[in-house]
Amino acid sequence: MKSKIVSKIYIVFSVIYLLIILLGREDIAWYLKPFLLPFLLFMTHTFDNFATKSILLNALLFSWIGDIVLMFSENGKFYFIFGLIAFLISHILYILLFNKQLKIDKLKFSLLFSVGICLIILYLWVLLSLLLSHLGDLKLPVMIYATVISTMLLFAFKGSLYWAKPANVSILIGAIIFVSSDSILAFNKFYNPIANASFWIMFTYLAAQFLIVNGILQLNKKINIL
Repeated sequence: MKSKIVSKIYIVFSVIYLLIILLGREDIAWYLKPFLLPFLLFMTHTFDNFATKSILLNALLFSWIGDIVLMFSENGKFYFIFGLIAFLISHILYILLFNKQLKIDKLKFSLLFSVGICLIILYLWVLLSLLLSHLGDLKLPVMIYATVISTMLLFAFKGSLYWAKPANVSILIGAIIFVSSDSILAFNKFYNPIANASFWIMFTYLAAQFLIVNGILQLNKKINIL
């Protein structure tokens, strides 16, 4: 019950935060950003215990650290790299989470899985092809990060073939949107400025985190968190 209430507060607070960005008051939104992810942390913390709970909590924690550090990215490259590392760890933890959540002896739907792998590899190739010449001395960190987020998406896709509905859809869509959020951020920073980039980055990011958390909690207790 407490998790349900916290999830609704997160949605309301996120909508308010995004509206403030749309109104052009990013100066106010800057101060609100650190209070977003703690709702999901508390939502997970108050949920019944399950085997992968600590991994999910740590993934959210490192995302929150990344959020805070990237708030200062305009002050120097160090903050961007440190924020990148925090989110890199978060994505690695999501990979571990999806892998541990998935208990199968052998893969099914081999054709569908093969198509999914090909699409994810294509995404990674297109992303790096467009960005590499614009990255300067950040080529290696961004290549590593892009590979990790693609792997995270692959594990979410793999799990979606086996996990119960609708949790599998929630997690997969969340992973896709998470990758979209990181891609928008990368294109906006390194390739070409995107109109209302801050709004789209945070909209996709907040939705992705919620969908993944909601899906994992649904898998571990068959109720609708919403």
